[in-house]
Amino acid sequence: MTTPLSELAVLIRSKNAGPFSLTFDIMFSSRENYERVKASGTLTRATMAALYGCPAEKTKFFECDNALAIKFSIPRPRPSGELGDGDLHGGQQYAPLLSLPIPA
Repeated sequence: MTTPLSELAVLIRSKNAGPFSLTFDIMFSSRENYERVKASGTLTRATMAALYGCPAEKTKFFECDNALAIKFSIPRPRPSGELGDGDLHGGQQYAPLLSLPIPA
């Protein structure tokens, strides 16, 4: 049995971390949900790099126990505002995270 990440997290967002990087925040309102997601192994540097098609060695990944948050940053596929950039502020890049299945 799995639960979509969007049902366990209270906030999932993405935004620019400068013109060449995107950062993602996944925040939880309960320690139980946070620990469940951490223990599942679904959110790791390698899985986030694979999901967003970037090298794992260029992915920064943090588990913030005191804030009940998981954060990661990846290089932008195109610099912010470059011709062909469809999301100037990086605010729409979180969508693939919403349906990630988290095992019980």
